[in-house]
Amino acid sequence: MIDQEVKRRRTFAIISHPDAGKTTLTEKLLLFAGAIHIAGSVKARKASRHATSDWMEIEKQRGISVASSVMQMEYRDCVINLLDTPGHQDFSEDTYRVLTAVDAALMVIDAANGVESQTLRLLQVCRARNTPIITFVNKLDREVREPLDLIDEIERTLGMDVIPFTWPIGSGKLFHGVYDLRHQLMRVFRAGMDRVDQDETAIITDLDDPAVSERFGANLEQARQEIDLITGAAPEFDQEAFLAGRQTPVFFGSAINNFGVQEVLDTLVELAPPPGMRKAIQREIQPAEKKFSGVVFKIQANMNPAHRDRIAFVRICSGEFRRGMNLKVVRSGKDVRTSTVVSFLSQRRELLETAYAGDIIGIPNHGTLQLADTLTEGDNLQFTGLPFFAPEIFQTVEIADPLRSKQLKLGLTQLGEEGAIQVFRPHIGSMLLLGAVGVLQFEVVTHRLKHEYGVDARIAPAKYQLARWVTAENSQELQRFIDANAHRIAYDAVDAPTFLASFSAEISVAEENWPGIRFHKMREHAGLMFQTAS
Repeated sequence: MIDQEVKRRRTFAIISHPDAGKTTLTEKLLLFAGAIHIAGSVKARKASRHATSDWMEIEKQRGISVASSVMQMEYRDCVINLLDTPGHQDFSEDTYRVLTAVDAALMVIDAANGVESQTLRLLQVCRARNTPIITFVNKLDREVREPLDLIDEIERTLGMDVIPFTWPIGSGKLFHGVYDLRHQLMRVFRAGMDRVDQDETAIITDLDDPAVSERFGANLEQARQEIDLITGAAPEFDQEAFLAGRQTPVFFGSAINNFGVQEVLDTLVELAPPPGMRKAIQREIQPAEKKFSGVVFKIQANMNPAHRDRIAFVRICSGEFRRGMNLKVVRSGKDVRTSTVVSFLSQRRELLETAYAGDIIGIPNHGTLQLADTLTEGDNLQFTGLPFFAPEIFQTVEIADPLRSKQLKLGLTQLGEEGAIQVFRPHIGSMLLLGAVGVLQFEVVTHRLKHEYGVDARIAPAKYQLARWVTAENSQELQRFIDANAHRIAYDAVDAPTFLASFSAEISVAEENWPGIRFHKMREHAGLMFQTAS
């Protein structure tokens, strides 16, 4: 039973550089799978509809994704868990953590811009985990680069074989659609449709039909020549190479106009892997094991501001979840209630009765769960791989009304626990420090403090610019280091000690003077540090 359910699961993240059309593609995948019946508008700030995956108020105002969303749907007897991630690099930490919870990635590339910097960074994370990648080249309805040039750049830049599964017929104003190379057919939609209506969809199976040639003209002839060229030059698709992250199927299309979406959705079901083995410190965990295990990869406060709720997103790694079952938080040894666990369609939630390995479930809690926590039916397991990166920008925070200090502390604590920002408590003094990878994170935090916690906060630059988590094999040596550098020490959300510096040279001097101390750019959880400062 568990084995059969696991085989039905497909859990993947959509990743891209900002403005590549990732959220629009997310909407259309939901639309084609039948999870929604009308697509949201992400084009206008004042639009009456917004993307299903963009639920936070600031996202609706700015038209960008600043937090990952989870959506579950059923399609062709498969249960699809789709995770939409922020494209903006200032929120890359959230995206990196989401990528630890998926079995495949769908990479969206803007056909006018090609492979961009944030796409490369995210791809490197996927490659480090051997995550299979499907590529969607979007916005063919605009003036774009030549498809052959794009294929060459993707292959050269990503360092993997590119296997075209579809090919565009024309582009820009003369974009007619995409030809499915595997099934040798072409779907034609009415431009701008925000609903899927089979009666409005035409399927062309014979490109040699004179009527088709007359309809598409010179664009069809050029596409025919390109198809002959790539069919002869591209290697055969190899499922094992794809699953190992060495090959990527490439699709062309226009998500806003529905072109190419059906082909991507079908390929996700047919070729993306079901949940596989997960590594814990103690042993390897197989998804079809009877006992439940899962890991918290994301925490979101105030998804429903009216209820001041706090949801821990858990990737099930093995077994079956049953509503009301007893689960233990391995870190604390405490039990967690499971009578109100939910499944998601963005901010819409439903009480969950059962779920299986590969599924993403939401556990409401009041601070019981932290990022990277492992939950089990009793086994002492600790999953690894959830990254936290040393901040590159620091700010101090002040409030206009000192009577709101309690609300400020609550807000910063909750936002720090969910990973929206890193909050540091100085070893000496009471002024909290905020650390971030990008400046936009501070804007989001001040917005959320005001609208979710009723706190008007002022953000000001801090004297520190760098941070490194510190560890030592000798606990007494670590304590001596902390005492000697008390004015530079702070503690993060899990009380991991951190060394603060204004210049990189200060870190180099500290490393020379304290050879028994290790300085880390990245930590996984309170007990595991991995990347050193060098």
